[in-house]
Amino acid sequence: MSESVTTSGVRDISVASAFSGMRSVAPVVFRAGCPDCRGRFELAAGALRLAIGGSSRTTFYSFTCPECGAAVRKPAGERVVELLTGGGVRTLRLHMP
Repeated sequence: MSESVTTSGVRDISVASAFSGMRSVAPVVFRAGCPDCRGRFELAAGALRLAIGGSSRTTFYSFTCPECGAAVRKPAGERVVELLTGGGVRTLRLHMP
């Protein structure tokens, strides 16, 4: 391990040694449902888009149903926004005129 103690008493650790024990991270998946075909499925972060507007009425997430191909758009409250952004979903910030 590449570690040293500085004059301030703080330990310096190289990036390689800090991440040496890590294994691969499992991809994040989100459960979703289609209002058209009523299918239930899991989607990877890359299959979802999040749009954050100036209000709750203009903040939503969207995806294409993998079962019927319908374009689905659903409202996203604060908790949903937090989960999606934390899970790596691409986000678009909508600007108000």
